[in-house]
Amino acid sequence: MSRTTGPVELDVPLSAMGQRVDQYLAGKFPELSRAYLQTLIDEGEVRVDGAVCRRSQRLKPGELIELVIPPPRPSEVLAQDIPLHIVYEDEDLALVNKPTGMVVHPTTHDLDGTLVNALLFHFGSLSAINGIERPGMVHRIDKDTSGLLVIAKNDVAHHHLSEQFRAHSIERTYVMLCWGCPVPASGTVEGLIGRDPRDRRKQSGRVTRGKHAVTHYSTLEELGRVALMQCQLETGRTHQIRVHLSEMHHPLIGDYVYGGTKKHWLPSEPKLRALLAPIKGQLLHATSLGFIHPRTDEFVQFRVDPEPEFMTVLSALRERVGIAPDAPGPWTAPA
Repeated sequence: MSRTTGPVELDVPLSAMGQRVDQYLAGKFPELSRAYLQTLIDEGEVRVDGAVCRRSQRLKPGELIELVIPPPRPSEVLAQDIPLHIVYEDEDLALVNKPTGMVVHPTTHDLDGTLVNALLFHFGSLSAINGIERPGMVHRIDKDTSGLLVIAKNDVAHHHLSEQFRAHSIERTYVMLCWGCPVPASGTVEGLIGRDPRDRRKQSGRVTRGKHAVTHYSTLEELGRVALMQCQLETGRTHQIRVHLSEMHHPLIGDYVYGGTKKHWLPSEPKLRALLAPIKGQLLHATSLGFIHPRTDEFVQFRVDPEPEFMTVLSALRERVGIAPDAPGPWTAPA
């Protein structure tokens, strides 16, 4: 399916009475994401009976919708030959294992050396739905979080995957090392997450306005003052796991934003203290990703091991409490 471009006119049928403009357009143009169509509306590229509309405007039969869908702009982001761990690739998508310390897309502070720069070199053609700065990007993870990301190579695949994220049907599993052992050992954290009014770098669950966030957590191993945790996300809000664990008083080891580097957490044993004290960056890894493939309509799932630093710390903590250092984790595919 090719992407629609140029000026388009649509007569609103009786069956669309009462529908929101963005909802109706999303149904008419399945190759475009609803978020992208909302952007066009916000930019004044959609008119109803000659007047600029709001995305929430309700339609009436017989109205004329006029919109202009611009062609994909050529990428202005530099393609760079940066090593990339490609877990899987086909004509529609790719799974990549992002390393710790790599920014996902260019920003005013990180103009190159990002995952997007690497993607453009390795794949060339990517979906254009998110514009020239974020080609192919369906979702993101933080700079200091490692693990799996799915990349869309065309707009149809991007739309299909975006709808799954919007419906919270994507299976996302993260593993992490946090301070302390939560009580209860497993459960669900649910509530709003929004910008912390006291610190613009941070998100917070202690807000009155924000986005709904749901995290299911479980303790895999109790390792003294540390726990190996697993979280499954229903929603994917900014810093969601880091906020939820921190506000449970179990910040992630190395998380300098949410309290995971405070010295009072460090154990007294000199060797273990020397291992944990220098860590600057949360020990958080996106280990598993499962979704319906946009072409085959079959469920697929991928797993990747945590990075060496994560495993070195985990092995040392396991030895300390008598667990085999190389014991399997949730990143190990079933036999």
